[in-house]
Amino acid sequence: MSSVQKVGLQIQKLAHYRGDLPKYETSLASGFDVRAQIDKSVVLKPGERVLIPTGLAFAIPPGYEIQVRPRSGLAVKKGISMVNTPGTVDADYRGEVKVIIINLGQEDVEIQDQERIAQLVLCPVVQADFQVVETLDATTRGAGGFGSTGVR
Repeated sequence: MSSVQKVGLQIQKLAHYRGDLPKYETSLASGFDVRAQIDKSVVLKPGERVLIPTGLAFAIPPGYEIQVRPRSGLAVKKGISMVNTPGTVDADYRGEVKVIIINLGQEDVEIQDQERIAQLVLCPVVQADFQVVETLDATTRGAGGFGSTGVR
């Protein structure tokens, strides 16, 4: 098996954090799960959203971000997703990572303390060097918008 590149990521357990630190569940996993750090369970009705604390803060290295993504198991089994998927945690943010989850299902869903609610992925960042021009180069598609390439 190939090895995966490792990058140092400082993690801070905040005062209300309980349990073990996050970990990669398999050797080639790209994301690590974070758990709800709540005093009592939260019930989401269909269409409702809530901000769930993780009890963790990070010092993300320059040139990286953390993407906050839904867990596929919660999505398929309970209809739970995230409003802003993927969410972005910038390298200069030092506060608690919280997850905005939404119930896209048809039934009420209960989120319990210590439930794995999202996965975090450390990703490289490339910033644009903006260059103002009078015109853009021509392409076959041109300015064709949504649906302009047809259905194949």
